[in-house]
Amino acid sequence: MTKNQESHEPTGARPRKAVPGKPTIHHAVPAAGPGGSAAATGRPPAPRDAQITLRSPAELADALPYMLGFHPTDSLVMVAVHGEGGRFGGRLRVGIPADPGEWEHTARQVADCLVRGSERRGGKPDGIVVFLCQDPGGTDSGQRVMTRLRPLAQRVRLACGALDVPVLEALCVSGGRYWSYCCPDPRCCPAEGTAMTVSGTSVMAAAATYAGLQVRGSLQEIEARLAPLRGPLAAEQERALDVAAAALVPKILDGATQKEVGADTLDLARTLMRRLTLAPPAEGGPCAEDWDDALLGHDEAATLILGLQDRETRDVAAEWMEDEEAAPALRLWRALSRRCVGVYGEHAAAPLTLAGWVSWSTGDEPTARIALGLALRADADYRFAQLLHHACNEGIDPEGLRECLRAERVRREPGHKRKAAPTRPPGRRPRATRRETRRTTGSGQ
Repeated sequence: MTKNQESHEPTGARPRKAVPGKPTIHHAVPAAGPGGSAAATGRPPAPRDAQITLRSPAELADALPYMLGFHPTDSLVMVAVHGEGGRFGGRLRVGIPADPGEWEHTARQVADCLVRGSERRGGKPDGIVVFLCQDPGGTDSGQRVMTRLRPLAQRVRLACGALDVPVLEALCVSGGRYWSYCCPDPRCCPAEGTAMTVSGTSVMAAAATYAGLQVRGSLQEIEARLAPLRGPLAAEQERALDVAAAALVPKILDGATQKEVGADTLDLARTLMRRLTLAPPAEGGPCAEDWDDALLGHDEAATLILGLQDRETRDVAAEWMEDEEAAPALRLWRALSRRCVGVYGEHAAAPLTLAGWVSWSTGDEPTARIALGLALRADADYRFAQLLHHACNEGIDPEGLRECLRAERVRREPGHKRKAAPTRPPGRRPRATRRETRRTTGSGQ
């Protein structure tokens, strides 16, 4: 799986007999999914194998955001199907290449990845459902998007067929409508497409709401919350990063050790987390991202961004992944990701990875995959992001890593209390660049 691919672990379901050509697929909605729990919603727990039967392309298209946790945009999504009744299995999402010359390679790669991954997890799929999601731009129309992407759909069908796995359905979702690439009957699949179900009104939506599942906006919206600042604020932030970077070498020559720089970085991070905790976004006020950006000074953000390039410092910061520390830490990591502007874009790998880790640790797997994918887009060789991205995609329970981090925290700070982390007033400002930190301390990723 490449860094731009995301796999999504299945939930279970019991099979029933499917109708050839018009697959009846059964999707199980868990009682407590990512981002919610039966206890938190105030509802009695649902049966662990509560099933939703999807009988038509319309219901398949409506179910897609609930399967992924967000509305995919500019995405090729593939879902493995198992058994006679069409039980959903593993899922995979990848961005649609802008260059049609890459479609052949992409089709072979994603088909092989989904089939081989399913085999590793328990069994070869009996079929695959394909979604091509891309909204029209400019004067384009959804129907034109569908026509333009038809060759990609055909290549995916051929690639799956070459692995002896048929594509049961291939849908294009664009501009609030959907089209089937597999159904030639204009009575159910007209040329102008079919309007999507009104959001929140379907059986799938009701079941997902009951189970505590969330759809966290669109892929573009989630990525925008982590995207670098633009305009005058970005220029100011880049100047602050330049100043902080220039101060690193003198600090080391003056005798400051890597341990001292790391301690200063972590103290500042704790101070800012406390500031964020005491100033939650106001309902009806600025959006959460603008609110948090206003709470961080450019020099403070620069100091933390550069300090977190040190592996040991970053690993300590990764311990703030649960209880009352998780929410302010996540807000801080997201804000720092947005401050990695200009030539410092590669530095975003550290805060993006931390944001992905906290999201995964707190049950928000869809957002975690997106953040970790962006971290690898910033730096494809960032080892921590590679490991977390792979583990999240493979469905590994994050509790194992949480236990390791808890144990390391106890070993390092035997007397620490998680609810009263020590802080000190802001004053000294540690400054370290990623590359200089590596050369000076030998720290890696």
